Amino acid sequence: MANKLALNLIANVMGWHDENIATKEYAWLRLMSAVKFDGYSDFRAGTRFIESLATWLKQFDPTDRQTAYDFLKQRLVYISPAELQRVIEVFMPETVTPYIRKIVARELGIKPYQVWGNSEARNEFKRVLRRALFVGLSDGSRVDVLRRANAGRISTEQVVPMMNIGKEKWQDLGAELREEQGEDARFEHVYLIDDFSASGTTFVRTSENRWKGKLTKFNDLVRNAREDLGAEFPVASSYTLHIHHYVSTFQARQTLERRVDRAMSEWSERDFPSVSITEGALLPENLKMEQASDAAMLAMCEHYYDQELYERLKKHCDEAGQSNMKFGYANCALPLCLYHNTPNNSISLLWAETSGQNGHPMQPLFRRRDRHG
Repeated sequence: MANKLALNLIANVMGWHDENIATKEYAWLRLMSAVKFDGYSDFRAGTRFIESLATWLKQFDPTDRQTAYDFLKQRLVYISPAELQRVIEVFMPETVTPYIRKIVARELGIKPYQVWGNSEARNEFKRVLRRALFVGLSDGSRVDVLRRANAGRISTEQVVPMMNIGKEKWQDLGAELREEQGEDARFEHVYLIDDFSASGTTFVRTSENRWKGKLTKFNDLVRNAREDLGAEFPVASSYTLHIHHYVSTFQARQTLERRVDRAMSEWSERDFPSVSITEGALLPENLKMEQASDAAMLAMCEHYYDQELYERLKKHCDEAGQSNMKFGYANCALPLCLYHNTPNNSISLLWAETSGQNGHPMQPLFRRRDRHG
């Protein structure tokens, strides 16, 4: 009943007086709600997508509502739980396995495709794989799914869910590895895993002439732990670092490559001689909203905006060199939503919720859990 009332409200808000049009749109909304949008994790209690859509559309002037609705149907990219799980499941066979197979083939002087047909090579593959450490950088890295998808392939003692690894955990990781492979065994490959990168700036950046970001934190973590634990520290003194995002934008990939190259040339205090950057799904360059093709929706981002949003996130906006959040953090202007949260790099009309103290009050279509305050 509530769903029917919300559909009727949308019809009134949109002015669908033609029964054929209303019936067609109802069918699309019901389908997409059931297949994708109702699974969003941050709707308020008792609210699902259609109710949220009715409220979201109603905040716009009648002349702008069709633009917003067309954006939803034609431009919005929504990554569902099934889609994210798929890119997690292919991480091992499509990213890790080919890399380690090449290492083994090079060591044994054979072709990579010959590894599976050679018993010595298969055993060596298992040995090298066991010396890979997988580190989740946030709860979005979904280490639980990664472990289940690779049960029997990797040990639970080579996967850690968060980057804040304490002394006892380092010792446990090392003890398990040495018990299996001998006293000289160390992790030689470290994978830093996260769910999504939109701009690449939060992973590595400079502020006030200091390097900051997740890469800096991990480098400091390793160096401090190595100094504290000495010979007990389980990561090799010269390990290969891998940065992997399940989903990445084209902009983030380019920014990350550029900044990592610069960091590698400027950092003298680091253990890793090389860094590889990979992703499960690379979103196309034309995903970003541009004036030529998205002018009407971008104009709405300008009009229905509350500068209160910038004030709330001022510290992070200033670091990115931006004076507003109309088009999201780092001006990424993404039409994107992930089922467990909406990135603040997406256009703010999708996720922002403000009171209107310094502009137009904003109602979200997909409410965001903001980690910055």
